[in-house]
Amino acid sequence: MGDRKVLTIQDISCVGQCSLTVALPIISACGIETAILPSAVLSTHTGGFTGNTFHDLSGDMLAIGRHWKKEGICFDAVYTGYLGSIDQIAYVQTVMDETLAPGGLRIIDPAMADHGRLYHGFTDEFARRMGGLCGIADIALPNITEACLMTGTPYGEGPMDEAYIEMLLDKVSALGAKCVVMKGVSYEPEKLGVAVRQNGKTSYYFHEKIAQNFHGTGDCYASAFVGALMQGHSVYESVAIAADFTVESMKMTVGDRSHWYGVRFEKALPGLMRRVNGNRPVS
Repeated sequence: MGDRKVLTIQDISCVGQCSLTVALPIISACGIETAILPSAVLSTHTGGFTGNTFHDLSGDMLAIGRHWKKEGICFDAVYTGYLGSIDQIAYVQTVMDETLAPGGLRIIDPAMADHGRLYHGFTDEFARRMGGLCGIADIALPNITEACLMTGTPYGEGPMDEAYIEMLLDKVSALGAKCVVMKGVSYEPEKLGVAVRQNGKTSYYFHEKIAQNFHGTGDCYASAFVGALMQGHSVYESVAIAADFTVESMKMTVGDRSHWYGVRFEKALPGLMRRVNGNRPVS
């Protein structure tokens, strides 16, 4: 299989255990060379901190991509997370077009919403354009809220049953995504999981539901998924590895009121490394 290189495009929240401060260590721990393209630099994330600094790096993104193109630098996958503006969606597409190696993967996490609403500063037009980006994805990683917003589907109308999830998977697939990994699926009070639509078929992976919400778990999940996938695991195997890693990270943090801003994913990295590399398919 050879050594793989991944580029991840998202913001740097310097404190807060999310975005690039999560993606870089987790994917690297999986044994994958990881390059970054920051979309913005924030002193902290915005989930509970106040008065944070914000520096938009939109003006640098295309210049960085052009330099890589001139140097012949390319990547086996580009994985995107939080993007700070509509303009950055188009920039990401350009960078992908110019730096992906032949057969390289476009992995899109439309990190923009949760619990039925958009994050601060985002609009319905942003959600629509993000749907367009997911339309060119080899793998799209929305949660249920993001799937609803990208497809114009009312959130929470009707029961959260299998028919509803299948309908959402159909709609995200209709945008053009080749594979959809949808997070936050639950049919039982004590279980949470992921629905995977691949090659026209749906499969599920369920795990224990932790009765506490944490910032940054979506980024931990997506990063572990990318790391496992790039080490040769199947989509479904990567879904399971990422889910179990995220749950373990949450367990490491439950009850620690001083650590409200993220999860102690670092404590769970040894287990992730063993699982990703110990059961790695033969190249």
